[in-house]
Amino acid sequence: MQELEYRLEQVRKLNQQVPGPVSAVLDERRKAALPAGMTPSLPGYVVDADGGILADADGNQYIDLASGIAVTSAGASNPAVVKAVQEAVAHFTHTSFSVSPYAGYVEVAEKLNEVTPGDHEKRTVLLNSGAEAVENAVKIARNYTGKSGVAVMDRAFHGRTNLTMAMTAKQAPYKSGFGPFAPDIYRAPMSYPLRDGLTGAEAAKQTITMLEQEIGAHNLACVIVEPIQGEGGFVVPAEGFLPAVVKWCNDNDVVFIADEIQAGMMRTGSWYASDHEGIVPDLVTTAKGIASGMPLSAVTGRAEIMDAPQAGGLGGTYGGNPVACAAALATFKEFEDKDFAARAQNLEKIAREELSELVEDKRVAEFRGRGAMLALEFITAEGEPDSELVHQISAAAKAEGVLLLTCGLDHNVIRFLPSLAIPEHLWREALQVLVKLFNEYK
Repeated sequence: MQELEYRLEQVRKLNQQVPGPVSAVLDERRKAALPAGMTPSLPGYVVDADGGILADADGNQYIDLASGIAVTSAGASNPAVVKAVQEAVAHFTHTSFSVSPYAGYVEVAEKLNEVTPGDHEKRTVLLNSGAEAVENAVKIARNYTGKSGVAVMDRAFHGRTNLTMAMTAKQAPYKSGFGPFAPDIYRAPMSYPLRDGLTGAEAAKQTITMLEQEIGAHNLACVIVEPIQGEGGFVVPAEGFLPAVVKWCNDNDVVFIADEIQAGMMRTGSWYASDHEGIVPDLVTTAKGIASGMPLSAVTGRAEIMDAPQAGGLGGTYGGNPVACAAALATFKEFEDKDFAARAQNLEKIAREELSELVEDKRVAEFRGRGAMLALEFITAEGEPDSELVHQISAAAKAEGVLLLTCGLDHNVIRFLPSLAIPEHLWREALQVLVKLFNEYK
């Protein structure tokens, strides 16, 4: 991988006490000031971050395999992004584009129109969060088609707002006690090769049959799919599944939406995970890695669909904030100038090397994913999902200075979301820690 420069020494180091005294005091303040539903994973309170390192208030340094849930792909304090943000802030922090426009919004839209799949004429609207992008994509699809039905997939995750909670599958912790949810949402089977044993064509037939028999294309505004599922378990559909579903949507006047919020922005070794599948969505939602941590999201799609809503029908107070747009433009340039697509691909290659023996163990059901969006699914000796092993490994990893995330409806998947800026030696070290812990706890 191309060598990058880092502010922080790229080493893992822990003091004797974790969390340290400063973080412990801050955590007591958190408990008194924040609701119980806001409980962070890492024991240390972060004061600095760079490359693959999170540094806490007590001098501990953790290897970060979460990157803010796939947000800091270009680095948590990428110098080019920092400089762009500083320059933007010096001029103005906000005007609201719908009131007083500025070039940055247009430039971000132009770039997204260029890099999203397909060479058709496109339009982009900028928003704040992934959930807001999904809501607007559904709103646009409904407006364009005049239909209201929305089909989502098994194990899908699309957000935490009322509409997107209805679209999200996992009830705990995301949905429990928060209903009733938005209506006219339907759940279709998603290809999960490990568990369903179906080819892409077979899985697509199953999905399309449900769409036709239980909803009807004449009632369906859109089908929305994560090309690689995120919270649902980093599930990669069987080859041919997505193209078949896209074709059915095209043939039946149903808008196909690719939710690329976690998988997009070079995470899988390309601008979008849809590129690997050879599909061209009608609408694409983007967030997370788009602006290196500044709040920004987008819906990009076919001009005729995006132009359907009436004047004033799209927008919001903060959407496309000028500082966030400056961060996005700098992030895009870093992706291209430093070939972050190749970095993501190399991270996958390294992971397959370091985990080659582990994945042969019968307790590992599957190692899957692309680029720097990878996962291990664990099972018991009897072949059942093993959430306890995953909990033990992830907790022990944090105690040893490696931040891991888990996922899956059965809570039995460890996911890897390192920054694409992580140095090779740190990535290898983190994977070696995981292998050691697996051998200890299996």
